[in-house]
Amino acid sequence: MQPIQTIIFDLGGVLSDWDPRYLYRILFDSETEMEHFLATVTTPDWNEEQDAGRSLAEATDLLVQQFPAQADMIRAFYNRWTEMLGGPIAGTLAILEQLHQAKRYDLFALTNWSAETWPIATDLYPFLGWFQGVLVSGQEKMRKPNPVFYRLLEERFPLKLQSSLFIDDNLRNVEAARALGLRTIHFHSSEQLRVDMREYGVVI
Repeated sequence: MQPIQTIIFDLGGVLSDWDPRYLYRILFDSETEMEHFLATVTTPDWNEEQDAGRSLAEATDLLVQQFPAQADMIRAFYNRWTEMLGGPIAGTLAILEQLHQAKRYDLFALTNWSAETWPIATDLYPFLGWFQGVLVSGQEKMRKPNPVFYRLLEERFPLKLQSSLFIDDNLRNVEAARALGLRTIHFHSSEQLRVDMREYGVVI
């Protein structure tokens, strides 16, 4: 097995905290109403289509047509999207900073993220500049767990999947990476990430 030369990070849920509940707890009177809305209207499947390149306007109009009584709540999803951000995940950011400063490994990111909200992230998160390259699903019109999206890393950047370690909080994405020959970590916490990386021989 080749030694690890490259570490590939997911962003949302690993390095940046994002949760629509931060916004919708303000807008709904009860937790039950909020959870029902998120599970049946602005669903994860709906949101992932924006990550794959669908425009925010098209996505919003689609739901407003389906759920006209919820129009204001639906429009709030992207009109007030920044209120869903919880900031960087401090523990993981500290790991990334140590890796960046040590320069032992090449650092890249592979993220499911809307092309239209991505500029907000680049303004808010200076640490994105520590990566030698980032692939954004909304810009590429494809998303994890599509194997083509992972392979695009090899086409776009000077890295090999076989000598890379991939970190993601979504098990589906981790399993897809593993099937392509990457070594993987299913992210649960920054503390556990340190342990898991050391088990792969990564020096932090």
